[in-house]
Amino acid sequence: MTPVTTEKENPRTTAPPAGSAKRALVGRLSWGLADQAASSISNFAVGIYVARSLGVTAFGVFSLAWVTYGVVLNVSRGLATDPLVVRFSGVPEASWRGAVTRASGTALGVGAVIGAACLAVGPALGGRVGPAFVCLGVMLPGLLLQDAWRYSFFAAGTGRKAFVNDVVWGVALVPALIAATRVGSVAAFVLAWGASATVAAGYGCVQSGIRPRVTEARDWLREQRDLGYRYLVENTCLSGASQLRAYGLGAIVGLGAVGAVRGAELLLGPFLAVLMGLSLVTVPEAARVLRRAPERLGRFCLLLGGGQAVGALLWGGALLLMPDRFGASVLGDVWHSSSRLIVMVTLGVAGAGLGTGAAAGLRALGAARRSLRSQLFASACYVGGGLGGAALAGTAGSAWGVAAATVGGSAVWWLQLRTALRERHPDSVPEVRTS
Repeated sequence: MTPVTTEKENPRTTAPPAGSAKRALVGRLSWGLADQAASSISNFAVGIYVARSLGVTAFGVFSLAWVTYGVVLNVSRGLATDPLVVRFSGVPEASWRGAVTRASGTALGVGAVIGAACLAVGPALGGRVGPAFVCLGVMLPGLLLQDAWRYSFFAAGTGRKAFVNDVVWGVALVPALIAATRVGSVAAFVLAWGASATVAAGYGCVQSGIRPRVTEARDWLREQRDLGYRYLVENTCLSGASQLRAYGLGAIVGLGAVGAVRGAELLLGPFLAVLMGLSLVTVPEAARVLRRAPERLGRFCLLLGGGQAVGALLWGGALLLMPDRFGASVLGDVWHSSSRLIVMVTLGVAGAGLGTGAAAGLRALGAARRSLRSQLFASACYVGGGLGGAALAGTAGSAWGVAAATVGGSAVWWLQLRTALRERHPDSVPEVRTS
């Protein structure tokens, strides 16, 4: 079905009272944080199990599978759920349901196609890496569908359902991890992680009462091509840069270096949970601010990004004060190498947090060209800094290079948002898709 574009009634004459709007905003943000906390606990548990059970080298193998999943996840989001969130947040339920049917089918199709590619490539890789990629290929459809339900629920303003879905994933993960521990291989942990996500994906169908339709994926891609393909490039630049950095670091320094970097990122896990939880609702909320009070969008984005940057610095400072014995009890042998990277990784996360505020504003404005331009620059800096630093000074040099690149990329995001806000006509009203 071809989407219909309509103008929404002037938000300044129909906006709800300020008090009720603020309470609704706090409620949606709270569910975003709660949902990401549940999701991050699951991911953190898998990482800790692998790090403690298999050591730094096997953890490096698992990290390669993890960053590959991150690339595929961002392909799915760019084509399926990012356009859904931008264009179908706060629309009538009938419009939302029709869009979710097509978007979730698109996510499922992406998982099936790329999963088949992993199944074909895995045996050729051999060693420890090959079986891990084969298992990842089997699990990708369920992993991507589960993520699609999360974004769909937040687009509808029902973050509680996303939280419950992630809790189901966490509960299903417990027996799966116990079984994987008995097997004792990276592939077993990939299977445990993906199988539990597939259980939650199935439950998402029950929660929504919607059956994904892969056959309508082509229609969705055609309808959303003006945003979807730009978001695809933008998202894959981000995750692809992480993957290239991980592969390059493994080739230049060794798989142990990849495990050390991933271990340091795990130490930032609780804060990253906050950052990612907010990211689930920042674009829908920025879109709401734009429709109701466009002049407040810049301040909203600044508060959002600045708050996340300050939070990252505070969390990193707390990690530096953590006793070695506590860190070793969490990461095992990985702690010794990861603890040396805390300062650099913290600065990188702070830079990323600052940039997410501007990114949310550009997404809400529908300025896909500017956001793509910013992401291309930031990704190029990320790969260049990470691999150049690795060649010059090993693991620590790579971490410093990434930190500098992330801060520089954040500055570009804000320059693009500033220009986009100046170019926008003060009386223009954002489009709302109604079908």
